Amino acid sequence: MRLTVNGTEHEVEVEPEMPLLWVLRDELNITGPKYGCGIAQCGACTVHVDGVAVRSCQLAIGDLAGGEVTTIEGLGQPESLHAVQQAWVEHQVAQCGYCQSGQIMQAASLLDFNPAPTDADIDAAMSGNLCRCGTYPRIRAAVKAAAQKLQGA
Repeated sequence: MRLTVNGTEHEVEVEPEMPLLWVLRDELNITGPKYGCGIAQCGACTVHVDGVAVRSCQLAIGDLAGGEVTTIEGLGQPESLHAVQQAWVEHQVAQCGYCQSGQIMQAASLLDFNPAPTDADIDAAMSGNLCRCGTYPRIRAAVKAAAQKLQGA
């Protein structure tokens, strides 16, 4: 099977029903997406497929249909962080950090589709991403800051 991840084409020999998360982690050694629950309820495995946030633990590789996959590793670079990543740093969102790649990917997708989200929009979009450390107020503040930066404010 062929797939494009973070702009690079890969060919993997796996069963079509293998979850994308396992292809990323076990076959391609891309470890940003995390295994949290395995049932698409926690958001730790969130990646983008064609710019849309999806839970990679429940998406079979055979269902990708040529979609472009972006993981946290492909969102920004250390010398040029994505606005959401920069806002996460500035607002000191991460504590344990386990859920953060999924949180960031979900927030980036939200801002792609809604560049000026309200608190309710942020809460609704981020509600499927769980944080055991409870940094939800910082997450909301970081999403707002990233939205302003992306809008040039």
